[in-house]
Order: sequence, then C-alpha cells, then structure tokens
Amino acid sequence: MDAIRTPRLVFVHDWLTGMRGGEKCLEPLCRRWPTSRLFTLLHARGKISPAIEALEPQTSVLQYLPLVERYYRYLLPLMPLAARWELPPCDVVVSFSHCVAKAARPPADVPHICYCFTPMRYAWHMRNAYLGQGGYGGLKRVLLERMLSRLRDWDRAVSERVTHFVAISRTIQQRIHECYGRDSIVIYPPVDTDFYTPANQPRDDFYLCVSAFAPYKRIDLAIAACNDLGRKLVIIGTGQDESRLRTLAGPTVQFLGWQSDEVIRDHFRRCRALLFPGEEDFGIVPVEAMACGAPVLAFGRGGATETVREGVTGLFHQEQCTESLISLIESFERQRDEFDPQASRRQALRFRATRFEESLCGYIESVLNSQTSVAHAA
Repeated sequence: MDAIRTPRLVFVHDWLTGMRGGEKCLEPLCRRWPTSRLFTLLHARGKISPAIEALEPQTSVLQYLPLVERYYRYLLPLMPLAARWELPPCDVVVSFSHCVAKAARPPADVPHICYCFTPMRYAWHMRNAYLGQGGYGGLKRVLLERMLSRLRDWDRAVSERVTHFVAISRTIQQRIHECYGRDSIVIYPPVDTDFYTPANQPRDDFYLCVSAFAPYKRIDLAIAACNDLGRKLVIIGTGQDESRLRTLAGPTVQFLGWQSDEVIRDHFRRCRALLFPGEEDFGIVPVEAMACGAPVLAFGRGGATETVREGVTGLFHQEQCTESLISLIESFERQRDEFDPQASRRQALRFRATRFEESLCGYIESVLNSQTSVAHAA
C-alpha cells in the first residue's frame, strides 16, 4: 500500500501588499498547506499575515524597482513580462488572480486551478471607465486603446494555462465565460463573521460608506444623495479620488480616512444603513455590514445582488444616478423598521470563512484525487 504523501502545492498571487480580499482568500490555504511554495510579482514585507509570510513569497523582477510599492499599479504594461515564474515540480498550481497570476505555467500534466476575482478588469469590462478617468484624447487614447487590446489578447491566451476556473461570484462566472469561453464553478470569498458581529445598542442617524476611493466605486453618488436630502454620511477610506470627493461633500458629510477594523465594525453596528452605490465583482463590505446587523442600500448589479436579499436585508436602486439613490433612501426610511438585524446576520453567515475554506480546500483535494486516480490508471 502506498504511503500517504503530503501533496505539493504551488500558490501564485498577483501581488502581496496588504491584507485585502485576495490575501484573505490565500491565507487559509497557507495555514492548511504550510509547506507550499508561493510566487508573486512583488511582496511588501510586514503587510501580510504571518501565515502568508511563513511561505517566504518569491517575487519577480518588479521587486527590485525602488519604492515599487508606491506605484506598482502603473506598471500594468510590464506585468505580463514579469509574470514568468519558474515553478518547481508540484502536484497542483493554485493561482489567485485578477490580473496576471493566472499566467503561471504549470509543469507538464499538472492541474492549474485559478480562483478568479475577475478577468483583467482594466482590459475588459471596465476599460472604457479607465480611459474616461484619465481624460485621454487624441493620440494618447489611441495608444492606450491599442495597449489594452494587446492586454486582452494576452489575457485570453494565458487563460488556456488554467485547467480549472473557480469564480468568486455568478457575476464573475459570467465574465469568465464571456472573456475566455470557459466554464467555472462558484465559491464565494470568506467573510470574518466571528469578528463582524452585532452589538446590543440602538442605531444612530448616519449613513455609512466604507470603500477605496476609486471612481468606479461611485462614492460621489452617495455624497450627492446625502447632500440633497440633508442626511448625515460618514465615509471611511482613502484613495486616488479623495480630493474630488471632498470638493463634492456638503456640511453633512464626514470623512474619517483610513480606519482600523475595530472602528469599521463599530460604525457597521451603529449606522442607519450602508450605502453601496458601485458595481462590484463580489463586494465583501455589504456582507460585513450585514454580519453586524446593518441594512444595505446597493446598486442592483454585480455581486451585491448575490449577497443582499431585497426587502429582507436591504434594497436596490436600478439606475446608477443620484436621483435613483435618493428615491431608494426615501423608500428605505419609510420602511426601515421592517428590517430585522437578525435576518441580516443569518444572511451574512452564508459567507462565513469556514464555509469558504471547506469549499475551496475540498475542491482542491478533489482535483488532486482525480489526478492521482488518473496516474494510477495509467
């Protein structure tokens, strides 16, 4: 009888610069398979969890650029050239990708599972938004469009290196099919429902936004709606769009900047409702808010439609404009007493971290077992 052997796993992640959603998906796998190898474009030491650090991430040539952590997002055209990792012998490759990690080339006959946050958004479904944000025109726009076209071609080509796609939501499952012509299964990302919990205290009279300040997040709609209605709005976050957003804010809008998880949890527990006016791939913030018993008022497209139960844990507006969000807030205020914090909590528990770990690790093990069966049959 063959001795039981620990499987050899190789993980690949786009970049490791902080404990955001992607890193929180990687972390439980690092704990489960602590002898695995980990590859990434660049690694900011001290900004990721000990479980990930313990794998001693191996980086690309981008790591050697001075102060690269400050501007790496602007190196997008160079990332396909840098994503040429030499992977060691292994039993399975697992990539966590919204950019280039899926380009990792597995050894011959080794399965490559891609946990896909989205096809490269800069080149696909949000390319027009990125072009518009830069105010590009004339020759600059032509050159940028040409670069994005080449990125799409490259992204589609390297998707063939993936043998098994796992999508973070049905929204991304559809994009994988549209962009790559590939099927996938859905395993939702983890939410720390042990940390994000309700509190036995009354809710205050402010609305809340928790977000990076990127234009596609549409925090401007929340500001405009609360300006017009004279409602208090607290905004937690930072980012590239901050100066523009501050110029839009009226006297009822308060910016808190970046805050700790504890402060964010406290605001989830006390807010009247979370405003979530952007279209997200999954959107972990609404689930964290629901875990704390808060209702969610969201745009009715993208991942929020898969996590928020309309009329039970929140409401949707169907047009991404100020008037539609104002109408939604007014509708919510007429029926706010009908929203049960315990219903929100129960809905959030569907996305608890243990469920994610059991699902994704179980799927990886099923792929490993099928490979072992094929090898034995041969």
